[in-house]
Amino acid sequence: MKGIYFNGTDAVYREDLPIPVRDEKESLVKILLCAVCNTDKEVRKGYRPDFRGVMGHEFVGEVVESSDESLVGKKVVGELNAACGECIYCKTGRPSHCNERRVLGMKNKDGAFAEYMTIDTNLLHVVPEELPTEIAIFTEPLAAAFEILTQVHVSPAKNAAVLGDGRLALFVAQVLAQTGIDLTVIGKHEEKLELFKSFAKVTTEGESEGYEYVAECTGSPTGLKKALELVRKKGTIILKSTYAGTTDVDMSMVVVNEISIVGSRCGPFEPALKMLKEGKITLPSIEIYECKDFGEAFESRAFKAGIKF
Repeated sequence: MKGIYFNGTDAVYREDLPIPVRDEKESLVKILLCAVCNTDKEVRKGYRPDFRGVMGHEFVGEVVESSDESLVGKKVVGELNAACGECIYCKTGRPSHCNERRVLGMKNKDGAFAEYMTIDTNLLHVVPEELPTEIAIFTEPLAAAFEILTQVHVSPAKNAAVLGDGRLALFVAQVLAQTGIDLTVIGKHEEKLELFKSFAKVTTEGESEGYEYVAECTGSPTGLKKALELVRKKGTIILKSTYAGTTDVDMSMVVVNEISIVGSRCGPFEPALKMLKEGKITLPSIEIYECKDFGEAFESRAFKAGIKF
């Protein structure tokens, strides 16, 4: 089958990949559409140096075979982290942090950038019939934005800033806007900031008095340093960026100013699907490429690039 394979050095297009065989707890899914995430780009830069396999984790597919026969023929999206069910994290309600977890397209598990993939059946979510594939593809990154609300009590009486004006920032900002909070998006590109104006204030400079919450969505190692400059004393920084590099910040600022820093990644799929179904989240169209043209998809300047098979 066709697919995009990471060989330890770079991503390569292949047509000789074997169709995967599911185990008794898995489903075999035919990929209808997959999307390029910034994390995929970071994998190419060395973010997951030990990974070898099919890349990708944002997908919409159709179930071909399954341990749950009621899912066969259904259109689905799926979560990234396959947990062992036995470690301390699994037993204490934190399966996405399982010590032995397999992560689609990143750790010990082939991902979605291929014609077929296998996935633990319990990670699948059925897409509402009325939700188009080209919109359902946004479920996983939108779910990651919703994770913020499971981690931090966001008081609508306070103010918040989203740092960044890209894809991740647009997801996070729209989720935060649902709380009614006084929201400002701080970016570098006037044309990108236009997308935020219907639900947030936009600026290229932060307010001098700072913000109680700062969601760092820049995708850059410099983001945390900027967030520390923007957050108020005793405020909260939510880190959403993942990248291959490291960052150098003065952690004494965190101690002296009693700043809370919350790392945040994967999140709940059901509210994301619900919001997409109800049209409460507005996103630009996805730009679609053939699998063999994946390099163009990775370099695309569109809001979101996808791959069809």
